[in-house]
Amino acid sequence: MTQSGAVTVIGGGLAGSEAAWQLAEAGIPVVLKEMRPLKQTPAHKTDGLAELVCSNSLRSDDFSHNAVGLLHEEMRRCGSLIMRCADETAVPAGGALAVDRVKFSKAVQTALENHPNVTVKREEVVDLPSVADGAVIMATGPLTSDALAEKIKALTGTESLHFFDAIAPIVETDSVDMTTAWKQTRYDKGDGDDYINCPLTREQYDAFVDALLAGEKVAFKDWEKQTPYFEGCLPVEVMAERGRDTLAFGPMKPVGLTDPRTGKRPYAVVQLRKENRQGTLLNLVGFQTKLTYGEQKRVFSTIPGLEHAVFARLGGIHRNTFLRSPVVLDSFLRLKARPNIRFAGQITGCEGYVESAAVGLMAGVFCAAEQTGKTPVQPPETTALGAMLRHITVNAEDDLFQPMNINFGLFPPIGPVEKKKKLRGADKKAALAERALADLDVWRKQTHG
Repeated sequence: MTQSGAVTVIGGGLAGSEAAWQLAEAGIPVVLKEMRPLKQTPAHKTDGLAELVCSNSLRSDDFSHNAVGLLHEEMRRCGSLIMRCADETAVPAGGALAVDRVKFSKAVQTALENHPNVTVKREEVVDLPSVADGAVIMATGPLTSDALAEKIKALTGTESLHFFDAIAPIVETDSVDMTTAWKQTRYDKGDGDDYINCPLTREQYDAFVDALLAGEKVAFKDWEKQTPYFEGCLPVEVMAERGRDTLAFGPMKPVGLTDPRTGKRPYAVVQLRKENRQGTLLNLVGFQTKLTYGEQKRVFSTIPGLEHAVFARLGGIHRNTFLRSPVVLDSFLRLKARPNIRFAGQITGCEGYVESAAVGLMAGVFCAAEQTGKTPVQPPETTALGAMLRHITVNAEDDLFQPMNINFGLFPPIGPVEKKKKLRGADKKAALAERALADLDVWRKQTHG
């Protein structure tokens, strides 16, 4: 049982720790439940809260020209425990923010254990809380236990939860060379604006397949090895291994398309499809991959029209558990089927340490508002926090929803009133960041006083 009036936070990773801190700082009693060390996951090595299981880097700390750096700064301004501890335990890493992972975890755990409004309990939760349990934040991460995952599926529907993360690369729309690529739907169905097509000749196709097959691949982690490929989402390089023309008859088939420059059908095409409703991001259709990140940039940049593409997200295939959040969560991260439960962290479909903590921060702020009788307020979509939230809950296409790192492609463009000339590159990023921090400060006054 949870103490009367307390909010329960389930999961002591970055998201759960941040959510608990935001609630506690708002004067709300919190019971933070973490199953380790009673039950370990395949990824964790310690029983420490906010353990970093992979890299010790929180990526770029440049808030003027990098979206994750901007998210760092926004979180700092919102009193983030994760960012405070990261700054306190930072190690030299050039322009990145990297931490001593042992000291970082210890700092987070010490802060929470010493907070008068936080009670840390080591116990496994195997069932979804009921309405009678009051406000709950679920931050169980990408390796949510099978028992709990089955309960989530039972409540929300079998199609609401994904266990196999097949990700195709995503590029920023305005980085595609439209003097080479063109817009057309196969056989001109629909409004003709649904796909962008990048054409390849036979020679270009053969060179692409050779590069794909020779590219360095990422090995599965131990807990992923038993996760089988689905025939419907095979890695693009696995398809290529089945025969040289497999891709030309699969995701790169050119049927129903005519290159307006030649008036002919190309030998093969790479199709790009809108990833979000704003149309600022494009998905490489059928290009889920196990190529390393460096190889993806090298190989996929050889595709005509993508020579200078800016990759908002690179591809991958790995074991992951995440909600189909645009369908099952509302705009304040509440489970539509049981609104006393909020979800936070990677299970919502964000990707990365910082993004996970950021969603935990928002879940904590929203829950704290409700617990004190206030109406929660979303951060503006022009902020990194708001852009991440809107991607999870509103802007992503339901059928294409996949985990995403924060990137400037998620932000609404600078409007014509806000700019006097077309902004590109570093100037565009700086303008987006300046707008974000100004709008964040307005939101902070509304929510933090």
